[in-house]
Amino acid sequence: MRAHPQSPQSGKSGKSGGSPESSQSPESGKSQSPESGDAPVRFDTKIAVLLRDDLETWQRLNVTAFLVSGIGAERPEVIGEPYADADGTGYLPMFRQPVLVFEGDKEVLREAHARAAGRGVPLSVFTSGLFATGNDRDNRAAVRAVPRDGLDLVGLAVYGPKNAVDKILKGARMHP
Repeated sequence: MRAHPQSPQSGKSGKSGGSPESSQSPESGKSQSPESGDAPVRFDTKIAVLLRDDLETWQRLNVTAFLVSGIGAERPEVIGEPYADADGTGYLPMFRQPVLVFEGDKEVLREAHARAAGRGVPLSVFTSGLFATGNDRDNRAAVRAVPRDGLDLVGLAVYGPKNAVDKILKGARMHP
């Protein structure tokens, strides 16, 4: 699933109080579920990853995979239904909505982390120390050993209302 490139601030904010997986019908203005035909699906929420802009390609991929796994594990509502091909072979479910990937320098990451922590949105982090570990126990210990303001962040992922996520990502740019 690929989203059209947009800056964090350019996405239209959904109406509050509706289903996070609803869309507005241009004719009626009523919310529609994604299964209700050809109408485009609009989400009131956003899943976003912010990567430090000096990472190597393999690091960007690795960090992104680890970060979004936290959101999927903590927020089951972001997971869609299982897939199946025409032959009936089953496949695992994936996110029900696009994951947008952004980048920024160390300062953009630090500021986004502070805004996300202050807003209390679901947040996963990946620090530079995690590149030297090989398992979850050691990963958690590496993060736990450093105060929040001292974390050497190389990536973070957030999930929440579109407008909140857009504000958190202020200063970030869409990953190329």
